Amino acid sequence: MAPRLAFTEDNALRIAAVERAFAPSGKSLSKPGRVLVGEGRLMKLCRRSLQPKMFFLFNDIIVYGSIVVHRLWYKNQHIIPLEDIVIEDLADSLEMKNQWLLRTPKKSFYMSAASEKEKQAWICHIIECREQQLISSRKEPTTSFATTLIPDRASQICMRCVDKFTVTQRRHHCRQCGFVVCNSCSKCRIVIPAISKKPVRVCTLCFNTLLCEKAKEEAGKRSSDGFDLEMPVYEASSDEDSDEREEDDMMPIRWVKSQNIYHPKNTCFAYLE
Repeated sequence: MAPRLAFTEDNALRIAAVERAFAPSGKSLSKPGRVLVGEGRLMKLCRRSLQPKMFFLFNDIIVYGSIVVHRLWYKNQHIIPLEDIVIEDLADSLEMKNQWLLRTPKKSFYMSAASEKEKQAWICHIIECREQQLISSRKEPTTSFATTLIPDRASQICMRCVDKFTVTQRRHHCRQCGFVVCNSCSKCRIVIPAISKKPVRVCTLCFNTLLCEKAKEEAGKRSSDGFDLEMPVYEASSDEDSDEREEDDMMPIRWVKSQNIYHPKNTCFAYLE
């Protein structure tokens, strides 16, 4: 992917600038052969609302985070290998225009751009970078993806027991099925390795299903290994996706100029010089 760009001073400076913007908690992004392809501000559908996030597309990963100070400081850094990503183009809905779905093993979520042109440019660049990364890394693409969480406002009742949500009856999400559920229906916690090393909230139905699957898996191990394995004890966890504050208007997306990177016709982007 644009090998001549990987070792240029401009590319190194751009990557260093992204690292500084996520400091002090962000991870290092400098790596031999890594290229910053483009960046832009997109809307991400979170649990409670659409929220602006800053996205950075590299030739091997996607990095995104919450905006604290525009172009200067970001937090809650997330890094997703391109091998773990699948893009699904979606038609406009009443609440989201220019939207698409980004699926990963840990989290799947809806995104939207300021225009159809920007949306198609993001999709084209991500798909192209992913295909080239799969070829160069010789890795198998991911086939198992996390469910998308249903937004809070999509249901006024618990999707398991149908009790109505109130000020005291709060909404929660099952991390296995994505349903909006009440506290009584989601008191269970269990480890879902693809999502978190810590126990996460799941509804009672999914908890029982996951336990049955775990029991079958361990029964097979006992029969093959000749000894018993204890069922793990899962402690309570209060880990939930935090809600980020909303930001102002969208910013233009910027892409690196390169003959090896596809640029859609009639694009409205301001490309990196």
